[in-house]
Amino acid sequence: MEVKEATGRLGVLIPGLGAVATTLIAGVEAVKKGIAQPIGSLTQMGNIHLNRKKGNNYPKIKDFVPLASLEDIVFGGWDVYEDNVYTAASRAKVLEQHTLETLRPQLEALKPMKAVFDKSYIKNLDGTHVKEAATKYALAEALMEDISQFQETRDCDRLVIVWCGSTEKYIEAGDVHESLSAFEKGLRENDPRIAPSMIYAYAALKMGIPFLNGAPNLTVDIPALTELAKQTETPIGGKDFKTGQTLMKTILAPGLQARALGVKGWFSTNILGNRDGYVLDEPDNFKTKEVSKLSVLEDILRPDLSPELYGELYHKIRINYYPPHGDNKESWDNIDIFGWLGYSMQIKINFLCRDSILAAPLVLDLALFGDLAKRAGLSGIQEWLSFYFKSPQHAPGFRPEHDIFKQLTVLQNALRKLMGEELVNPEGLAFAEEEITA
Repeated sequence: MEVKEATGRLGVLIPGLGAVATTLIAGVEAVKKGIAQPIGSLTQMGNIHLNRKKGNNYPKIKDFVPLASLEDIVFGGWDVYEDNVYTAASRAKVLEQHTLETLRPQLEALKPMKAVFDKSYIKNLDGTHVKEAATKYALAEALMEDISQFQETRDCDRLVIVWCGSTEKYIEAGDVHESLSAFEKGLRENDPRIAPSMIYAYAALKMGIPFLNGAPNLTVDIPALTELAKQTETPIGGKDFKTGQTLMKTILAPGLQARALGVKGWFSTNILGNRDGYVLDEPDNFKTKEVSKLSVLEDILRPDLSPELYGELYHKIRINYYPPHGDNKESWDNIDIFGWLGYSMQIKINFLCRDSILAAPLVLDLALFGDLAKRAGLSGIQEWLSFYFKSPQHAPGFRPEHDIFKQLTVLQNALRKLMGEELVNPEGLAFAEEEITA
C-alpha cells in the first residue's frame, strides 16, 4: 500500500484540555527538550518483529513506518475553562511543579478555544468558557472555523483530533443517529440526543480530519458518523482509553482463559480524585463508563463457549470519587477462580496507578496512528487500533477483540501490511510458514 510521507507540521487538536491532555502536551515538550523519555508510547519506544532474511528484524516502530516526528507536532484544543495549559497542568497536579516550570513558556502559550458544552450531558461541571449559538449545526460550523484558523495560524499541513473530554451521560443510539441525513437534520433542530462530542466529531469528519475518541461516549460509534467518515475518506476509532484496571483485566483474563481456569466472580472498585472522578460521581455519567468496562471480561472469557468455566461469572464494577487521591487512581480487584476438580482459589490485585501518566502516551500514539491511517488512504473504523481502547469500535456483525495480546498482533500486522512486509503470528512465524513440530 502507498503511504504518503509525513511532511510538514501535524496539528493535534484536543477537546478537553484537562489532566490527560496537559500531561501529554507537557510530556511531549519535555521529550523535545531531552529531559524525559516517552515511556508507555508504543510509537516511540516499541519494536516490531519483521520476518526478513536480512537487515534489521526488530526495528523501532517509529523507524519502520513513516510517523510524524514529535518535533513537527503542534498542539491546540478546546476547554470549558479558560486556563492556559500551564495553569491547567498545575491545577491537575499530575506532574511535579519543577517540571512544569521548565516548560512554562511553551505551556502558557497554549490557550483553549471556547468549547461546545451542554450541562445536561455532564451535570457536575459548570462550563464558563463555552460557545453560544442558535443551533447545534451552527456550533459545528463554529468548530470548523476554529479548526481552519488553527491550521492557518499554526501553519499545519495535516490535522488529527483526539477526544480527551469528560465522560458524557449514558445514551443509546436512536433514529437521529441512524443516517447522516437524519443526523444533520437533528443538528439543525437541536435534537437533545446529539451530544457535544458528536458535534466535534461531525465537524472533524466533515473536514476530513481523523477523529479518535478516548471516552466511553458513543460519539463516532453511530451509523451517521461512520457514514460520514466513509464519505470523506477519514479514519475514526474509539472508545475509552484502556489505562488502569481494565488494562490489568485484558492482561490477566487471557491467561486464565488460556489455562482453562474457571472464574466465578470479579469484583472491581476504584477511587479517583481528579475531574474525571468528579464527573463520574454522577450516576448517569458513571453508567456510560460502567457499560464500557463491563464488556471486557465477557468478550475475553466467552461464557457462551465455556459455560462450565464462566457461565456463572459475576462481574461488578464500582468507581468512587475521592478528592485526596487526585489523579493517583487506586483500584482493587478480587477474583474468585477455580481449578482442578472445582477447588476454589483467589487472586487479589491492588493497583496504585497514575491515570494521566498511563493515558497520555495513548493519546500520542492514537494521534500519530490516526494521521498515518489518513496518509495511507484508510477510512472508517480502524479496528487495528483496538489495542488502545476499553470498548473497541468495530464493524457491525462482528465481535470486538479485547485480548491485549491478540490486539497487539493485529496492530503490528496492520503496520506490516502498510509497509509491504509479511504478516506474522504472535510467535513471529509467517502465516504461510507455520508448522507443527514434534
